[in-house]
Amino acid sequence: MPVALNAIYIVTGLIIICSIIRCMQLLSPPPIVMTFSGLDPTGGAGLQADIEALSSMGCHAAPVATCLTVQDTHDVIEVVPVESSLLISQARAVLEDMPVKAFKIGLLPTVELVETLYSLFRDYPEIPVILDPVLSAGGGTELATAAVTEAIQTLLLPLTHILTPNLLEARKLANTADTLEAGAFAMLGQGCNYVLITGTHAQSDEVINYLYGNNRLLQKYHWPRLTENYHGSGCTLASAIAGLLAQGQEPLSAIHEAQRYTWSALKHGYRSGMGQLIPDRLFWVEGKDS
Repeated sequence: MPVALNAIYIVTGLIIICSIIRCMQLLSPPPIVMTFSGLDPTGGAGLQADIEALSSMGCHAAPVATCLTVQDTHDVIEVVPVESSLLISQARAVLEDMPVKAFKIGLLPTVELVETLYSLFRDYPEIPVILDPVLSAGGGTELATAAVTEAIQTLLLPLTHILTPNLLEARKLANTADTLEAGAFAMLGQGCNYVLITGTHAQSDEVINYLYGNNRLLQKYHWPRLTENYHGSGCTLASAIAGLLAQGQEPLSAIHEAQRYTWSALKHGYRSGMGQLIPDRLFWVEGKDS
């Protein structure tokens, strides 16, 4: 067979294979991430923040309500937990029907809800858990009692793949540690694979986030400090990480890219009320730069 004709056959075959792969990708549904959090009527945090961030990562969000809240862009006024039986019914109905690729956790206001998620996650050890420990509101209201915090420490941290506390939350989850690093090691010692401590509460010219894993500091991330305060920034970061993991990214890549996305969403944040700004998690739709 002439060499030129043979080459044409090879190229044609490659084109056909690539076309088949592309068609399969287009026909594949987006990966599903189940998110457990509260309903925020401002739309700035909680389930809506999770849905927007996960959609931006190309994922389908399966939102499970842990509580209803009364809040504005200043602070949380009231939290009404759902019954643990309702939480588990919501989750299991979806899990028995849809292939969930990651779990993301936000506000858990009662010990009973923490215990319920512990029992659920033990049935799905292959699904990674990304935990945003929402222990207080941006306005200062405490959202987790000491008992809830302890339950998260003892039950959920051992099942957590990536933990994303801010400095204040890290101190509460590792309250016997006297340094940031000691606190990170304590949380890793509870069973987490990775701990990303965000530094927005530090008094510094830039925001420095610290990633710990394998009993050491893996990476420090430096981000320009923005001048405003934002409603739902932690939800955005944790959900973006969960979405990228569901898309098949490796943890370090997902953690870095999720920070970049979150910083851009905050940069383009808008004032819809009289309190904190709301991140523009869909900034990319309008072609805004990152």
